[in-house]
Order: sequence, then structure tokens, then C-alpha cells
Amino acid sequence: MNKKPYVRLDKDNAAVLLVDHQAGLLSLVRDIDLDKFKNNVLALADLAKYFKLPTILTTSFEDGPNGPLVPELKQIFPDAPFIPRPGQINAWDNEDFAAAVKATGKKQLIIAGVVTEVCVAFPALSALAEGYEVFVITDASGTFNEVTRHSAWSRMTEAGAQLMTWFGAACELHRDWRNDVEGLGTLFSNHIPDYRNLITAYTTVKGAR
Repeated sequence: MNKKPYVRLDKDNAAVLLVDHQAGLLSLVRDIDLDKFKNNVLALADLAKYFKLPTILTTSFEDGPNGPLVPELKQIFPDAPFIPRPGQINAWDNEDFAAAVKATGKKQLIIAGVVTEVCVAFPALSALAEGYEVFVITDASGTFNEVTRHSAWSRMTEAGAQLMTWFGAACELHRDWRNDVEGLGTLFSNHIPDYRNLITAYTTVKGAR
């Protein structure tokens, strides 16, 4: 079995693609609790902002049943490129989207979206074919059921994509706690309730010194 080398995320060479996190499509997510899923999506958005990663938003067929982009994403990224695709199912088939990705100058793409086997897999496979390194955030991507999810994961990993969670991606981007504790710790506490215990303990001990 051929082992692939460890390719880690680099905050200086990564961009985030948030694909079709739309109000209508979110109703299709059944492989993860919807409240947890939305929390994970917003956590990914917050880490993209924290690490100052170029972020691109896109939607598909907003005027149809897919619905508008989740409003919190536009609030977090008011100035980010936003490409409402008129009909292309694969975001990479939209010239404006592909141009926005290339304009970032980054070779690592962190991708999440709804639904996993289409809105995530299609642009991920297209990007891999063009030489990008692709990291799929599994817990910020959702679909109908576990069978569908695993089929998509298998297809993407066989093509070379790496599967990660938003928490794993954040830690790999951060590299070293000496870079910052309070900022990233606050981000984790905002999205992982139990993590607040760690930060509370840390600040208590630090304050006692």
C-alpha cells in the first residue's frame, strides 16, 4: 500500500471555499444534527476569519428551492467574494467562481458545503484535477445520510483529498499555542461548550500566578 506524505495546512497558502450553505439545502442535511452542523459551519467561518484566510462564498440557484445563503456567513464575511451561480451544479464550472479561487493565489483549498457528494465533491475533484491540494471539512459539510456521505468521502479521498474536521484544521493552521492562547481559545470556547472548562482553568491558574 502506497503511503502518501504528510501534507499539512499552511495558513499562508490556504483559502476557504464555502459552497452552497443555503437555507433550503440545509433542510436536506440528515447525517448530522442540524444545530451541531450549523455550529460547525460558523466555527469554520470564524477560524477562516481568525487566520485571515481568503474566503469565497457561493450559492446555487438561489431563486429556486435551494434558497438564500445562511445570513450569518454574509455577516462574518461582508467583503468576501460572493458568487451566486445561476445554474451550474459544480461551482468550478462557474467562471467567476474559478477565477475568484485562482485570484487568491493559494494552492491549498479548504472546502465545505451542502450537499457533500455534489456541492463539495464536484469542486473538490475539479480542483484536485488542476493541481490544488484539497482539504474537506467533513463536519461542516452535510448530506442525506451516512451511506451518501461515505460514498462521497471515498470518492474524494481516492482522488487525493484530505478529510478533516474544523477543529483539526484550526489546530494544524495554528501549529503552536505560543502563537496565541486567548484568541483561539475563545474561538474554541464559542463553538465547543466543554472547551470553556479548559479556558476557565487556564485563566484561573494564570491569574493566580
